[in-house]
Amino acid sequence: MSAEDMEMKHRGSDQQNGSLTAKEPPGVETVQLKKRVGLFSGVALIVGTMIGSGIFVSPKGVLREVGGVGPSLLVWTGCGVISMMGALTYAELGTMIKESGGEYAYLFKAFGPIPAFLFQWTNVILLKPSSLSAIALSFAIYVGQPFYPACVVPDAVVKFLAAVCIVLVTSLNCISVKVAARIQVFFTAIKVLALGVIIGVGIYSLAIGNTLWLTPEKAFQTGHTITISDVGLAFYQGLWAYDGWNNLNFVTEEIQNPVRNLPLAIMISIPLVTLLYVLANVAYFSVMTPSELLASGAVAVTLGNRYLGVMAWLIPFSVASSTFGACNGSAFTGARLCYTAARKGHMVEILSMIHVKLLTPSPALMFNSFIALIMIIPNDFDAIINYFSFAAWMFYGSTCLSHIVMRFTQPDAERPIRTPVIFPALVVIASLYLIVAPIISEPNLWYLYAAIFILAGLLFYFPFVYFGYHPPFMKYITMFLQLLMNVSPPTEAPKDV
Repeated sequence: MSAEDMEMKHRGSDQQNGSLTAKEPPGVETVQLKKRVGLFSGVALIVGTMIGSGIFVSPKGVLREVGGVGPSLLVWTGCGVISMMGALTYAELGTMIKESGGEYAYLFKAFGPIPAFLFQWTNVILLKPSSLSAIALSFAIYVGQPFYPACVVPDAVVKFLAAVCIVLVTSLNCISVKVAARIQVFFTAIKVLALGVIIGVGIYSLAIGNTLWLTPEKAFQTGHTITISDVGLAFYQGLWAYDGWNNLNFVTEEIQNPVRNLPLAIMISIPLVTLLYVLANVAYFSVMTPSELLASGAVAVTLGNRYLGVMAWLIPFSVASSTFGACNGSAFTGARLCYTAARKGHMVEILSMIHVKLLTPSPALMFNSFIALIMIIPNDFDAIINYFSFAAWMFYGSTCLSHIVMRFTQPDAERPIRTPVIFPALVVIASLYLIVAPIISEPNLWYLYAAIFILAGLLFYFPFVYFGYHPPFMKYITMFLQLLMNVSPPTEAPKDV
């Protein structure tokens, strides 16, 4: 059964599954997501989700691997270049396939429903909610710290504040896409201004002569011979700091004039983040030695304490603002993947529905936040996330491969922009390395468990998607939730405009 056949089969199953479709009289606004994401909010979504707490707290993973200031700055720059190549590849895919869902939509189009299903299974159930939980926990720590200046914030307080953060951003996203977009713009502006302050401190420090570790003689002293493995692991660390460059593709259907604004937002955002990351690292190295940076628990706080005096509180405030903005962006995009997958019949039908008045995908938003709330309960799930992280690069590489494949299988498809094929090819090569490198450097059964989890999605795909089995009770649950949440299936399919 082809991808198109499966999609048509799902579209015709509303009555069978028992959903209630809104009937709009002439002149009444249809029930579908509206195009409310402009250029500035698109830039804010990319920048706001890329810049989290890492650049403020602990940007030392790259330095630890390569051992020197000069190689570290080169790796940070190189990570920006790789991210830019991946983002431009996604820009072509996003303007060719004007559907929300990011990688899900592109894998579905190029390789069919099974790879797309495994992608959404892994991301909807694990990666997206766990990312939201991790960001919310970081937010909670920085918000709670002023109330516990002499000790560690109690675990119960951290979890409570993280839960409040998740519920708050989910509620705001359920109320209005426009409100969520404006919040994203506001908090992105705060974090960019905060990095501007850090960079300004670095410029001042350099001006008064603190240039020792940025001179060629010192910058390239590494203390050990750098191997190919060291470089690869450094890129692995750096590229995770750039993660989020693909987030605008999750909301393609809500972008105003996507042919113009999607690639333009990418071409503004990625170079901006790259510049901010590199200059922030230069600032850190002008204020502290490499050994001090590696020993610091929060490098931006150390910088603030040394140079900002009574205004040092700006740094923790900036980190809290940064994480809240990233949390908002994560909730915004994670729900769109869930919504798009459900619309094609790859998730339960209720998740494909939209609030009839607010016109937001509230069921998908609530589902994403529900799993995220569950994930803040364990004391430590970082190890699980780390071992599953290679899956993200597997899907990035597969998506860039889909770009190359569709150049041959769909040569006549409309492509408003065309990315040089060398870009996705290089990203595929980088992805292959980033999948294999952590497994070779640190063999662990968790990688096997992660692979089993991904493939376990097939246990749900074949009975419920391929063969179309729907438990009889589901139609009653769907109708009950539909009436409870005041939601309806979209009244018209998205158009490629």
